[in-house]
Amino acid sequence: MSHSSRTFVLASRGSQLAQIQTNIALDSMKSLFTETEVDATPKFTTSFMTTAGDKNQSQALYLLGGKALWTKELEVALLEREVDMLVHSFKDVPTVLPEGCIIAGIMEREDPVDSLVVKKGKSWKTLDELPDGSVVGTSSVRRVAQLKRKYPKLIFQDVRGNLNTRMAKLDAPDGPYAAIILAKSGMVRLGMGDRLTSDLSPPLLYHAVSQGALAIEIRTNDTESLEICQRITHRETAWRCLAERACLRKLEGGCSVPVGVGSSLVDNVLTITGCVTALDGSKHVEHTMKETVANELQVEELGTRLAITLIETGAKEILDEITVDRQEKIKLAEEKDEQIVA
Repeated sequence: MSHSSRTFVLASRGSQLAQIQTNIALDSMKSLFTETEVDATPKFTTSFMTTAGDKNQSQALYLLGGKALWTKELEVALLEREVDMLVHSFKDVPTVLPEGCIIAGIMEREDPVDSLVVKKGKSWKTLDELPDGSVVGTSSVRRVAQLKRKYPKLIFQDVRGNLNTRMAKLDAPDGPYAAIILAKSGMVRLGMGDRLTSDLSPPLLYHAVSQGALAIEIRTNDTESLEICQRITHRETAWRCLAERACLRKLEGGCSVPVGVGSSLVDNVLTITGCVTALDGSKHVEHTMKETVANELQVEELGTRLAITLIETGAKEILDEITVDRQEKIKLAEEKDEQIVA
């Protein structure tokens, strides 16, 4: 297909990590085209914007209404043709997209595990080494729910902000945190991998769906963007992430539902583990499925079947309790806001 000399605008959130990730995608796309055919070579440029999730840094993510916080304004710009492609951390992308938008590219995944980062100057290396009563910062109910089961004597506390902000809060001498938990991939992309103290790999901690992967969202009818995105897609990453997302979609897990996953794809044999954990860590449902897969449809069907098995073995009760809990907390937060206004 001739691309003429169209200029494609890649957009993302304005955080340092989002900009780095957008430039990773940009470089991959540029590398598809040789400089020799300058007239016919498409150009690529970037655009960065602030989203609702960036603006509200005070409330816990659990109450803020899910992943659309990070993507909605970007999708409006995409549909209004102000930009052509959105570069996302795939784990932030809702499992159901607005009409007219599709995920067209899925780039090779960084290690999807979560990692522990200990306060500067402290010698602890693992969660096991932290003294009882230590405060561990994370904004993820998935991490808290799973780790409360295993570390009932640690205190888990919300920590919001981009990675640089969180690191500053961790290292502040008078700050409450002994350690924080972050996605390894973001720290590696930011060049801060040397601060990672230890990986919290499955089965200790199952990571978020499609964590560590970059996804590119385009308009459904943009065939030129689609072709470029398909050329930079990494099949193993795509199949693993699509299975994980199909599982989450069936469980109807938004941004802050404690669904953890782990997956591998070796010689077309896909293994996927999913788990759902009660917020207080008291209940935990976990299941693994393994199957030979030949295409994306079979990949997604396996993820969906895993979710159905989880639902049938206790996940539904846990998710229902979480929905009630969230509604009660939102109501309390609204009442508190009204008192402040009054």
